[in-house]
Amino acid sequence: MSDDAFIQDEGTTFPGKTYREELLSHVFSLQRDYLLQAMLTVHQAHVIMLEETGIIVTKEAAAMLQGLASIQQLEGSQFCYDPAFEDLFFLIDHKLAEEIGSDTAGNLHIGRSRNDLGVTMYRIVLRDHLLQLVTEIVRLKEALWMQAKKHVDTVMTAYTHTQPAQPTTFGHYVTAIYDVLERDLNRVKAAYHTVNSSPLGAAALATTSFPINRERTCALLGFEALVENSYDAIAGADYLVETATALQSLMINIGRWVQDFLCFVTRERGAITVADPYVQISSIMPQKRNPVSLEHARSLASGAVGAAQTVLQMIHNTPFGDIVDTEDDLQPYLYDSFSKATRVLRLLTAVIRTMTVNKATLANSAKEACITITELADILTANDHVPLRQAHAAASLVAKHCTMQKKELADLQVSEVNTLLSAYLPKGITAAQWETICSPAHFIFRRTVRGGPHPQEVERMLKTREEQHKHQQQWLQTEQQRLKTAAAVRQAAANRLVTP
Repeated sequence: MSDDAFIQDEGTTFPGKTYREELLSHVFSLQRDYLLQAMLTVHQAHVIMLEETGIIVTKEAAAMLQGLASIQQLEGSQFCYDPAFEDLFFLIDHKLAEEIGSDTAGNLHIGRSRNDLGVTMYRIVLRDHLLQLVTEIVRLKEALWMQAKKHVDTVMTAYTHTQPAQPTTFGHYVTAIYDVLERDLNRVKAAYHTVNSSPLGAAALATTSFPINRERTCALLGFEALVENSYDAIAGADYLVETATALQSLMINIGRWVQDFLCFVTRERGAITVADPYVQISSIMPQKRNPVSLEHARSLASGAVGAAQTVLQMIHNTPFGDIVDTEDDLQPYLYDSFSKATRVLRLLTAVIRTMTVNKATLANSAKEACITITELADILTANDHVPLRQAHAAASLVAKHCTMQKKELADLQVSEVNTLLSAYLPKGITAAQWETICSPAHFIFRRTVRGGPHPQEVERMLKTREEQHKHQQQWLQTEQQRLKTAAAVRQAAANRLVTP
């Protein structure tokens, strides 16, 4: 094809054929699916403010609101990409002009720009996504709390560097997971507070000469505060960065313990049994119980991290101002990250609520690999004043002896142990002492330090977590109600103008 023929095919005015097909049509679909309702909501609040400040007359405001209400009722099929309109913004403009006339429709944009409109819509949509994420995190936390409560005295092996380390309880372990999730919840809430600020009224970036009331639209849209500096309102992208990093932290931290759980459910370990609705049999091996729910959760978590990382990469080294890198091309990656993260949280809530913890299996494994030997060193130092390093060397000698003899600690007779200890403690230890040293339950019972695995200490921690959980639930309910109230106030204001 010659250059002339190519130009003829592409067209000579904006937008060219390739630009329409490869960009505008895709952007339009995403805007329609994610931003349409937010756009209409912002339009409504802006009209109310324009009328209340006397910038437009009540009759004109009523016409605008009625036109917007009519558009709100249109079927989704009415919002299809049309090359005659650059994007959803201009299509809505066109439909509103058809309803109320082009002059009145045009006045809707007094004191405003596509810049502040766009950022306001993004923040509204992300705010909703973040609140939904909080909802799912709260549900998963509750599931974890319930399992921890049931297993405060379920003895298990704790691992360091993937090797058996010391005894703890399943309740202690799950409470640790709960606490990380609590911090991630607070990170998500912090992102929510950053997102939930209104940039509306910044216009292109330098506000407007019209006497608009930014505080009023802020309240009507349910925002907590203004992004006060108008340049910041348009140029700042940290609300996107904070959202993406909160998602990453949440999914990375969850992925770590999901990996643990996938080890727990192996046939060899058998520590946890995933309920039947969340396992899959093999197409050829009928004995298989594949924990696919956990596998999918791990995979989706990685996908959510990747999508969030794309957001950060797209913002990195972009100019501090209005630019497409932080707009339509970026938003789908955040939506994808939210979608995957939400699926992970829902899957794991179902698995955690229904799984079975195999207490006997965990207790038996805690008797292996000499994991209570630290207690021997502690007793030698505390009771017999053997210097700590020497006590550690003595305990190490006993552990190595067990390994060489292919025995567990409980298999050794106290006389055999005292022979090994003779260089460090000539008088030796008693049979009763050796019995307690070999006991994982006794090991745990002696660890009453704050935050440790003693059942009473875990119970105390869970009690405080229960109160934290109530506060988080209350915050969520309060915030949801606050947004509903703002919507009701906005609609009442609109109704007052439409029906005097």
